[in-house]
Parts: sequence; C-alpha cells; structure tokens
Amino acid sequence: MQDLAEGVARFQRDVFPAKAELFARLATHHTPHTLFIGCSDARVVPELITGCEPGELFVIRTAGNLVPPHTPGADGVAASIEYAVGALGVTDIVVCGHSACGAMTALAEEHDLSDAPAVATWLRHADASRARTAAPGDVPSLVRQNVLAQLANLATHPSVARALAERRATLHGWVYDIGTGRVTPLPTEAPAPAA
Repeated sequence: MQDLAEGVARFQRDVFPAKAELFARLATHHTPHTLFIGCSDARVVPELITGCEPGELFVIRTAGNLVPPHTPGADGVAASIEYAVGALGVTDIVVCGHSACGAMTALAEEHDLSDAPAVATWLRHADASRARTAAPGDVPSLVRQNVLAQLANLATHPSVARALAERRATLHGWVYDIGTGRVTPLPTEAPAPAA
C-alpha cells in the first residue's frame, strides 16, 4: 500500500500540475473516441499501449477480454458497452487479446477450474473461441480466435448493432504481445448492416 500512496503523491505533485488544463477540461467533458475492451491482466495497460491521454479511451477490462453476448437483464459489461456507444458516441471499438493470457491458457490446456467456479462459468463465454481453434493447446491461436468471437458477441448488443448499421462505429480486433510490445491487428469482417 505504501507504493500506491507514494504513487498518488507523485501524481499530485508532478503529473497533475503538468496536465492541469487537461484535467480542468475533463472535469466537465467526457468524450472518449474509443471503447477499449481488454483483459484484466495487470500487464495489459490500454492507455500505455496506445499512448492515449486520460479521457480518450472508455475502458472495459474483463478476464480473457470476454464480452458476453447480449441478453435481457442487468449486466455490468453490457451496461458499459451501451453507455460508451449510445451515450458517449465512441466511434471505434477495440477488443484486445494478449500473449500469455491466463484465461486462454487455462482453456487451451484444459486446467482444472473446480476450485474457481466463478472463473469456470465466466470462461464459458469463450466456448465459441475454443470451437474455432483447430489445435488443442494452441494458446496463440485461441487468443486470436477469442478476439474474433468477442467481436461477434459485441455485434449482438443493440447499441453496437445500431451504430454499425448506421456506420457510426467500427470494430477492431487486436492482439498485444507483452514481450515485444507489438500490436497485431486482426482482419475483421464488419457485420452486415440490418435491413
């Protein structure tokens, strides 16, 4: 906790004063251009990877960068997506997977998750990703397929489907390599606009 307290002190002493004008604007304006959906993994820091300033990204982080398909009812991920797309009007939506992902490794290597039932249930949102991965145990392939499957899940959310149909938003799939810092865009096919 001492490290965090020292970090707050450095922020207040060095960072905040240097960006005082930015923070003054952010105090009254919230206009991110991108919804960034990434993994909860502490090694994956969206603002650092993209070089974005505070206020530019609306970030959702989940284990395995999973996006449950739309269903009726309350859901924190769905509510965040709806707010970013419908209320804030983001124009780009990125789903970013990454190398050495613990969630994808657990699935690819069929780890016993009986002692982590909530994790096991959450990872069911990657069933389509597993089905699309030809070789069992191939974590890099599963990471890529998972990004594509989560983009498909995103398109089931009404706010996203509407924004795509009206060409107000674009979906992007990325894979971030922790060891090299390289970000690889995946070829994505935008879902056809609703008739």
